[in-house]
Formats: sequence, C-alpha cells, structure tokens
Amino acid sequence: MEIKGRFDHFNINVLDLEKSIDFYKKALGLSEHHRKVAEDGSFILVYMTDKTTGFLLELTWLKDRQEVYELGDNESHLCFKVDGNYDEVRKFHKDMDCVCYENTEMGLYFIHDPDDYWIEILPLSYP
Repeated sequence: MEIKGRFDHFNINVLDLEKSIDFYKKALGLSEHHRKVAEDGSFILVYMTDKTTGFLLELTWLKDRQEVYELGDNESHLCFKVDGNYDEVRKFHKDMDCVCYENTEMGLYFIHDPDDYWIEILPLSYP
C-alpha cells in the first residue's frame, strides 16, 4: 500500500495564548487561520498560517495549565524561510531579543518563542 498525503499542521502547547499569537505575528508574519474553543472552556486551539504553503502551526492553550512547559533535551524545531533581506530580518529578530543561537558559518540562526520553542530562520534561497 502506498500512502499519499501531505503535512497539515504542527502542534505546540503554549502557556499564554495571546502572547504567543502576538509573537508569531510579529516575528514571522503569521496570522490566525481559525480557532477551536472547547465547549467547556478547557482548551483553545489557534491555527496560525503563513498564507503561502497551507501548513498550519497549532497553538494549544490548556485552561488548567499553570506551570511552564518542560521541553527537555529534545532538539526538535520548526524551520522558517524568510524572503527579502536576510540581514535585516536577523537584525529585526535581534531587536526583538528573541535570537537564541547563531551559526554564521552555516548562514542560519534560531529564534525562540515565549515558551522557548526554537525556530530556525533561513533565507528563502537557502538550499
């Protein structure tokens, strides 16, 4: 059997939903695609889009969660390619104080969101 499919979304849990939405809007230009609110108010799912690829980032907020998420040693990350002047984008992220790692030799850097998830930033032309 050959499976045919495509990526749809990736989920991350967030402690402060509005802070995370604002971060992804400002840092990566994402916008809210749609949301689902539990009838009992126990969770809210907000799907963010880049309006280009169809891939969605799902931000999950859980009402009863009070403590910061422990991300452990897992080095998984999202990767986001940016159009335009890469150095200007990097400066913008540095001004936001969200750059957490740079590898100038490889021509890339990482930013981190309010919950400390890492996002690799590459120029659109990166192979």
